[in-house]
Amino acid sequence: MTAAHQKPTIPAPTEAAAPTRRQLIQRGAAGAALFAGLGHLPVWAAGSDAPEKKEVKIGFIPLTDCASVVMASVLGIDQKYGVKIIPTKEASWPGVRDKLVNGELDMAHVLWGLIYGVHLGTAGPKKDMAVLMNLNHNGQAITLSKKVADKGAVDAASLAKLMASDKREYTFAQTFPTGTHAMWLYYWLASVGVQPLKDTKVITVPPPQMVANMRVGNMDGYCVGEPWGHRAIADGIGITAATTQDIWKDHPEKALGTSAEFAQKYPNTCRAVIAAILEASKWIDAGLQNKLKMAETVADRAYVNTSVDVINQRILGRYQNGLGKTWDDPNHMKFFNDGYVNMPYLSDGMWFLTQHKRWGLIKDHPDYLAVAQQINKIDLYRQGAAAAKVNVPKDVMRSSKLIDGVVWDGKNPKAYAEGFKVQAA
Repeated sequence: MTAAHQKPTIPAPTEAAAPTRRQLIQRGAAGAALFAGLGHLPVWAAGSDAPEKKEVKIGFIPLTDCASVVMASVLGIDQKYGVKIIPTKEASWPGVRDKLVNGELDMAHVLWGLIYGVHLGTAGPKKDMAVLMNLNHNGQAITLSKKVADKGAVDAASLAKLMASDKREYTFAQTFPTGTHAMWLYYWLASVGVQPLKDTKVITVPPPQMVANMRVGNMDGYCVGEPWGHRAIADGIGITAATTQDIWKDHPEKALGTSAEFAQKYPNTCRAVIAAILEASKWIDAGLQNKLKMAETVADRAYVNTSVDVINQRILGRYQNGLGKTWDDPNHMKFFNDGYVNMPYLSDGMWFLTQHKRWGLIKDHPDYLAVAQQINKIDLYRQGAAAAKVNVPKDVMRSSKLIDGVVWDGKNPKAYAEGFKVQAA
């Protein structure tokens, strides 16, 4: 391995002998505090910390929040950790799912709920899956068509009022049945008493196709990641009724997902990719110029394929709703936030399970904590963060208050799931 391909904080072992326990401890000194939380030393494959797989195919959907994966590759950060990330553009979330399951993709920028759904067999073929890290907080939006906005529906309350007075079939789109956008949409509608699966028609549309479908009148509203919320405003066909950070400040969004089999077979590769993406995430959030450079990069045809100005405004927290209102949102899309973004909190995964139960996607209560512990690879994440010298939150659970005033802390997931007034029968 050349110097350019070595991890920055952990020198490669010599060929003379496998590293001793003492050498491993010395190599991990930079991240000692983080490793201490694991309760054991990292187990290096074949006595080496070198990635077992040098090229890693990571699927992504054309969304702004693929940026940390893309920039880790474009900036060459991946090479510092001994891997080459090959970002692979995908057309839909079902396509990402299928390629993760059959091994065509090594990893993916992916919806949390897709990984959990595949693991439980509610989102297609059942396969044990893994979340290696969270990629971003915030930055999705619920868009309503100009047609309903012109009738007064500009937020959840006024939409519910319109639906009650102007009765017809209302159609809303999400991106994957067990995914994040479906859960944000359902939670938002339910917060004003609308039962999304009974009172509306819900369809699944790939993110890049949302705007075109709204343009031809196929839906009254949709929930998707940026830049497809702002694109509807730029094209004059929709308005932003809510951002997802309005629903849940600093919510989990995309994960770096893989199969449990891949994580078990290639742990050093996983650690290296985690470290590279963490460093890219830190670079994006470091300042205005980096964010603008990122926007220029991901706007390219090879990635999101849209104009730069559709991406860069909301990346900087500069929002408009399409009705003349503008504001600066401090809770815009974040990729790092001193490592707070990237921790794969167990409670985050558990929350998606509570919503899957709420909406009848799973019939019985699972062992919420046990499932999250199976999927979220906390140890691998901590080790990758140590290599990148990134702070790791001590707690694997966190507490948040959502738009309806209900607090989620992961302590009693069964009671939480059963406590909603609006849910599937």
